[in-house]
Amino acid sequence: MASKWKKDQRPDGKFRRSQVLTNYGAGAMVDLVHQAVLISGIDHWRAPAEHWEKIYEVRLQDQMTAKFREQGKMLSQSAPFRMPPAGNDQEPTFERGIEAIEFPTWFICQNQQCRALIKNRSLEFKSGRYRHDCTRKGSECVPVRFVMACKYGHLDEFPWQRFVHEGKSCESPSLRMEEGPMGDFGSIFVKCLTCLKVRNLMDARHTETNDKCWGTRPWLGKGNNSEDCDQKQRLLIRTASNAYFSQVESALSIPETGDRVYEVVTSKIERLKKCTTTAKLEALKELDEEMEEVLKGLESRAVVETIIYVNAGYIPEREPLRTAEYKALVESPNFEVGVIAPEGADFFARTLTEKPPRKIAQVVLASALREVRVQVGFTRLDSPTANLQGEFDMEVRIAEIGVQNNWLPAIEIRGEGIFLRLDEDELREWESRPEVIERAKVLYEGFLIETADQANADFPGMRFYLLHSLSHLLLTALSLNCGYSASAIRERIYCSEADSETPMAGILLSTGSPGSGGTLGGLVHEGHRLGYHLKQALMQGELCSNDPVCAMHVPTDHAERYLDGAACHGCLFISESSCEKFNSYLDRALVISTIGHPANLAFFELEG
Repeated sequence: MASKWKKDQRPDGKFRRSQVLTNYGAGAMVDLVHQAVLISGIDHWRAPAEHWEKIYEVRLQDQMTAKFREQGKMLSQSAPFRMPPAGNDQEPTFERGIEAIEFPTWFICQNQQCRALIKNRSLEFKSGRYRHDCTRKGSECVPVRFVMACKYGHLDEFPWQRFVHEGKSCESPSLRMEEGPMGDFGSIFVKCLTCLKVRNLMDARHTETNDKCWGTRPWLGKGNNSEDCDQKQRLLIRTASNAYFSQVESALSIPETGDRVYEVVTSKIERLKKCTTTAKLEALKELDEEMEEVLKGLESRAVVETIIYVNAGYIPEREPLRTAEYKALVESPNFEVGVIAPEGADFFARTLTEKPPRKIAQVVLASALREVRVQVGFTRLDSPTANLQGEFDMEVRIAEIGVQNNWLPAIEIRGEGIFLRLDEDELREWESRPEVIERAKVLYEGFLIETADQANADFPGMRFYLLHSLSHLLLTALSLNCGYSASAIRERIYCSEADSETPMAGILLSTGSPGSGGTLGGLVHEGHRLGYHLKQALMQGELCSNDPVCAMHVPTDHAERYLDGAACHGCLFISESSCEKFNSYLDRALVISTIGHPANLAFFELEG
């Protein structure tokens, strides 16, 4: 990654390719050692054709293709998902890596007697730093930490001159920023030394007085950097946690019970798309031993017909992603000692035969898992919530990550996991309890406040609150024994209503690494001791160090945590990289009896 490039120059910064889909994706603001940059859109990601690493996952590809069509776009058939380009530290080149744009372009002089607020074009760039000529040697400057944004992801420079002069003109503006020792908004003032105008930055927090959003998208490059927008600009700190919300969808690679011919053709369509007759297919197999092996056992006529269908954009009807995964996990064969996953397996899961803990219907050990994650876009300020299938509503406006955008950035994670399924009969009895119904009303009130401006938001229901809270408690308990830190374990919630066609109530806790062959089995091994870990988790949830404040919290109180019940950093909150919902939709009072709540509200009881 480089913002300004010279021959033989090292990249200005680097990070793991898996991070490109989360914190450092297209449109994200990143702090380098001495500069601040904006990651460019995927049209400006560079790699020679032979170095693009393509990822295939047929179920996820079909889903993304259908969504692209709804938006009038086309997803590439031959390379729908690609790994972000990897740079070469030994031989850095501008032709390989991710381009970054300098943003913001306003800087503050660090000389306390100066504190000039000035554009980079008026500064000297020397030894990798911008310097202001207020002293003989020049004073170092740093990028301003304030920008303007809207919830659709648009981004713009803060209008410093217009702000301090309140839209009026000044013959020769000379700006200075004065900050108090605390650095909060109330102690930051912008002053013009020419006309002596002074204004507190706190004024910019009043959204109603700010300018209309210009729809600026600088990460997409010139000619594509603006669109219509009906929002008001809002003040944003570049490094704030709400500056970038990556929208990522994912799927596990599970054994397909459907058409194997379609799966093979889809994964190899780049090499097969011209084989629209049996003669052409047979000729390819004669010339290409690898393809002959791949197509072995498949009828040539069926393969050709499928190629024609795929070329025409055919997509078979499929079950939702998580429903299909849930069924694959639930229907796993029984565990047998000595039977291990084949080398390179994408999916290998076995059901434990010993009796599971009370109210747990099934425990499955998945010693081999492959997950493909793709970034579909991003937002700022507010994060749209994925539905229970882990999908984002494409009607919700999200920022584009590229102009051409006929492929999506993706990573492949290989690892292991433990899956548990709650007893459906016990769960339905719990959902019918008066205490649970009353608690649902309280949680729903908070949900309505939080999602007041989201027309398509759906309340996930008490079943999800229970599963999500239990997942966090179990994840923390398991991490103390399995050899992985809590931040290395990731949850995947399988939930649907009791009256749905496939009622789901499952939790998959997994760990894995991108670009590796898998993990070492430490997490799966602990699945044999799930009863012990469940007991430890329930003991953790029974009492929080912040009780009774935590236990008695309701979504509508003054704390403004509208999506949580009894939950805080002392009990349920975990690393956000591990949580599907940014530490929201949590309530431990539903899992185990806590202070100030009726015992009948909890699904589990702590046994001796």
